[in-house]
Amino acid sequence: MTSATDPFPLPAAPRLIATDLDGTLLRDDKSVSDRTIAALAAAEDAGIEVFFVTGRPARWMDVVSEHVHGHGLAICANGAAVVDLHAGGKLLEVRALERSVALDVVRTLRDAAPGTSFAVELTTGIHYEPDYPPFHLDPGATVATAEKLLDEDHPDAGAPVIKLLAHHPELTPDGFLTLARTAAGELASFTRSSPTALLEVSGLGVSKASTLALCCAQRGISADEVVAFGDMPNDVEMLTWAGTSYAMGNAHPDVIAAASGRTVANNEDGVAVVIEQILKNV
Repeated sequence: MTSATDPFPLPAAPRLIATDLDGTLLRDDKSVSDRTIAALAAAEDAGIEVFFVTGRPARWMDVVSEHVHGHGLAICANGAAVVDLHAGGKLLEVRALERSVALDVVRTLRDAAPGTSFAVELTTGIHYEPDYPPFHLDPGATVATAEKLLDEDHPDAGAPVIKLLAHHPELTPDGFLTLARTAAGELASFTRSSPTALLEVSGLGVSKASTLALCCAQRGISADEVVAFGDMPNDVEMLTWAGTSYAMGNAHPDVIAAASGRTVANNEDGVAVVIEQILKNV
């Protein structure tokens, strides 16, 4: 593993930069530093596309929407949605989690990890169970059991499910992830990005990596022409897929193991540090 401050081979002419947001591009106060803003703009001016690839839903993208240049596209909800930030977060593509599968996951996790509470992220917003902890709760959300939220008779039954969230009050984050993948990994894709035992569940095969690969294929961009950045387990597949990848200085150990390089922490503008070095070679 190398760091961004050590001499190591940088991609000579990458065509796309894919970066996570929280804990990666954003500082801990959720701001984008002036240095990072300048680096992103310089990359776009040099003809390198920049994709934000995040676990956030489209409605939480206002923090970076003004920093998207040319294409305006972002990959949200861990690959379940492609949105146009130039059009206010308009959904261009949805890779939904089938409601019947989500129900099977709920039943399986209730048996495997009693005490689990759930939230259901739809294209129209989030709904949650009474015991689900108050992270970023929508005051207009429905509060009911997951079974009722996923029922075909629910008022929002026509809206695709982009993510199921599962929280456990006692298990460790990595322990809960391992348990869920063992119990229900054949049903859906499980990952996490929170420091708490909060799992993010997507359709089987849906990840940041798989949707990024689709977007790149549409542009004739190969994995070798992509530079990716991340810090948490939901970034591992993307960092493994990209030809060149960097774990942040604050990254989870699994991310460090998956990446081909390492930069400094998000609060030290680690993404900008690497972009600046890349642009010296362009």
